[in-house]
Amino acid sequence: MHNLSGVFIEENQKVFFEGQDFYCFNVIYPKKIRTYYCDNLEQYNLWIKNIKKAIGYQSLYDNYDIKQKLGKGKFGLVRLGIHRETGRKVAVKIMSKKEMNMQDLELVKTEIEILKICQQQNIIKLYDIFENPEHIYIVMEYCSGGDLFSYIEQRSFKLTEVRAAEIIHKISAGLFYCHTYGICHRDLKPENILMTDSSDNADLRILDFGLSKIIGPNETCSEPFGTLSYVAPEVLLEKPYDKAVDCWSIGIMAYLLLCGCLPFDDEKSEREIARQTIHDATPFPSSLWKKISSEAKLFVESK
Repeated sequence: MHNLSGVFIEENQKVFFEGQDFYCFNVIYPKKIRTYYCDNLEQYNLWIKNIKKAIGYQSLYDNYDIKQKLGKGKFGLVRLGIHRETGRKVAVKIMSKKEMNMQDLELVKTEIEILKICQQQNIIKLYDIFENPEHIYIVMEYCSGGDLFSYIEQRSFKLTEVRAAEIIHKISAGLFYCHTYGICHRDLKPENILMTDSSDNADLRILDFGLSKIIGPNETCSEPFGTLSYVAPEVLLEKPYDKAVDCWSIGIMAYLLLCGCLPFDDEKSEREIARQTIHDATPFPSSLWKKISSEAKLFVESK
C-alpha cells in the first residue's frame, strides 16, 4: 500500500524485455521514484486512469491552449492561455522547478496560498494551479492593458489629479483587504499593478505576491525585500517592520502619478537613492506641485 498524497504520475515509453513488450509508468514521490510495468496495454491504461483519478491529476494542456509569450518572470515565462471549454483568456505563469532552490519554492507556495485568500476586485484572480515534476503553472486573470508604469508612460506621465486619486483609491482598497488578513505585499510598485485594458479609465489589479508574507498583529519581520525607490526606510536599514511598509510604497506611487517623477531617485547611484529615502524629507518643488491640491500633498506626506 502506498500513500499517493503529493505524488505525480509520468507515462513512459514501452520497453522490450525477454521477448515481450512491457508498458511502464513512474509514480514520483517526494523522495523516490517507483517504476511499474504492465504486460498489456489495456492493463496499463487502467492503472494510469485510476491513479490519475486517485491523485486528482489534471494537465494544464488538457484544459488550456497555450499561446504567445506575455512576459518573463524570475523562474520562467508568462504566456497567454485560452480555456478550451469557455474560450476565456488567461495568463499562465510557467515556473521551472530546476531554477528554484528550496527557499524559492517556499515563496512560490506562499504566493499561491495568498492568491487563494485574496478574493477582492482589485487583486488579480487565481483560476487554476497545475504542477508536475518539472514545472508549476499558475493560471490567473488576463489583463490586456499592461502595467501601471506603461499606462502613465503612454500618457507622458501626465494624469489628472482625479484620475490619480481613483487609481490610488483602488490600490489602497486592495491593500486594505490584504492587511485585514495579515498579508504584507512587500513589493508594491507600478510594475506590479496591471491595467485591465488600454483605455484611459481602465480598472486595475494588484499582482505578484512572490515576496509577500503573512504577519500577525504583534509580529514584525526584517528581510530586506522590495524595490529601491519604492521601499520604506526601515527596510533599507534592516530594522523590524510591519505592514506599514506597503503604505510607504503607496505614497511613492501617489507622488509619481501626481507629478510624473519619483521623490527619491538618482540615475547614477543606487546608494544615493537609498540615502535620500532614509535621510531626506519628501521634496515638493513648486514647479511640479503648484497646481496640485494641498490635500494630495498631505496624503503623500502622511504615507
